[in-house]
Amino acid sequence: MALLHAASDADLVTACQGGNRSAFEQIVGRYQRLLCSLAYSALGDIAASEDVAQETFVTAWLKLGELREPEKLRSWLCAILRFKISHARRSAGREPVCDATPLDGALELPSEDASADETAMARDEQALVWRALRTLPEIYREPLVLFYREHGSIEHVAAELDLTEDAVKQRLARGRKLLKDQVLALVEGALARSTPGRVFTFGVLAALPALTPPAQAAAVGAAAVATKGVGGLAKLAAFAALLASVSGFVTTVMTLRMNLDQARTARERRAVVVVTAVLFGSFVGFLLFVFALRVAAARWPDRLPAIAAVHHAAVVAFAAGWSLALLRSLRFSSELRTAERRREPEKFSHPADRAGSRQSEYRSRATLLGLPLVHVRFSTPDAGQGPALGWIAGGDRAVGLLFAYGGWAVGGVSVGGVTFGLVSLGAVSTGVLSLGAICFGGVAFGSVSVGWRVFGSLSATAWETAQSLGLAFSHFVAAGPFALAPHANDEFARRFLANPHADREWLIFCTLTALLALVPTTLYVRAARRRMSRLAAPDTPPS
Repeated sequence: MALLHAASDADLVTACQGGNRSAFEQIVGRYQRLLCSLAYSALGDIAASEDVAQETFVTAWLKLGELREPEKLRSWLCAILRFKISHARRSAGREPVCDATPLDGALELPSEDASADETAMARDEQALVWRALRTLPEIYREPLVLFYREHGSIEHVAAELDLTEDAVKQRLARGRKLLKDQVLALVEGALARSTPGRVFTFGVLAALPALTPPAQAAAVGAAAVATKGVGGLAKLAAFAALLASVSGFVTTVMTLRMNLDQARTARERRAVVVVTAVLFGSFVGFLLFVFALRVAAARWPDRLPAIAAVHHAAVVAFAAGWSLALLRSLRFSSELRTAERRREPEKFSHPADRAGSRQSEYRSRATLLGLPLVHVRFSTPDAGQGPALGWIAGGDRAVGLLFAYGGWAVGGVSVGGVTFGLVSLGAVSTGVLSLGAICFGGVAFGSVSVGWRVFGSLSATAWETAQSLGLAFSHFVAAGPFALAPHANDEFARRFLANPHADREWLIFCTLTALLALVPTTLYVRAARRRMSRLAAPDTPPS
């Protein structure tokens, strides 16, 4: 609301065209005194003037889509008001207040005649004031009425009527002289008490149709802002997010098959299946939970802030918990391999199965700054062994300065289960450019995305821009069926997110995503199976 209060007329109009009623409330609060004062100056009746002003605001809400120059909002509202004033005059056929007490009796009115709620003048008081004001030409009457309703601010009157302050002062002085001295005090006090306030604002908002063109644009066109509003971006970005999301699952399935090939005992095979099922199942369960929040947002749109809070807490908790669980499972596999090697040594009789075997690991002789150019581990390591480490690294845990692939991977470009890097792709990924099922980054794309500028097929949470086919939350701009942001699904969001080169850029991006997601996984698993699959029959005697 603070942002809306400081927003320009053009920004408020843009927000209203996206269905933002809070922005329209700011417009009503900003111009209700002007419209009510001009209407009263023309009609001479408080109730009638407020009715006409209210009709003006309702008409403006319905026709905001027709306003081509939002910066001219004030003059547009005044034009609508003057049309309705002329219509009201024709309908009435006479001045609305004509049966008042003579002006000579003005000073005899008791002060208690003010209405009980002190928000409007008593009927007799209205009549007396109007009899005084109607004698003034309109060019003097309008500034005088607005001056006292603006609590004596010449600056406000000048701004509202597009006059200089000197011109306002001259018209006020001339208007006061034309009024009889004995009623001047009555006019001043009565006009001050008749200023429209919050009650009038709420009345206008309550009178707005439940589903008007601006609101309808937000209700049924929200998805269009996120999808069609940026050209071909949405389809391609959705494809990229989907591809990034399934990459972690593809990795899981291929790694499961590779690990089963390398398992040498029944306990190892059972552990591989159980651990994979738990990790995979919990991930699917979490994504279903996020989808359930989307369904809840559709059913209870007024509870979107609470749904957002639950969503944020769940994403952080699950991402941290699942990442630690995966790391623990990798360590468990190493510990189990060491224990099984001691318990059933005959199952590990082949030279390639022995601890430190060169066949189960590749380390290049060439080094740079003390690190091998390539270090890849193909089999399950024993307890106590560190991660694969090199400029290019792969294994259950891998640290590669240029590229890393593994269950846990850290590198310039990292691909795997849990990944950290400048470019990061995984089931849970963190990076400057992050892709995956759950991703955190400066730019993030996935099923559930969190970062600076993000796109999520299920949800997107961003500081600057969030686009989603489901939930979208942002500190600045958000586009999606269920969006929460200062600029959510409005014209400003559409323009801010527009990119005329989206098709070409995102075609390149999707291709890059496919390569990062599938090529390293396929090459690594094929190499591991080729090196280790011939050991599937553990009882084969060593050569």
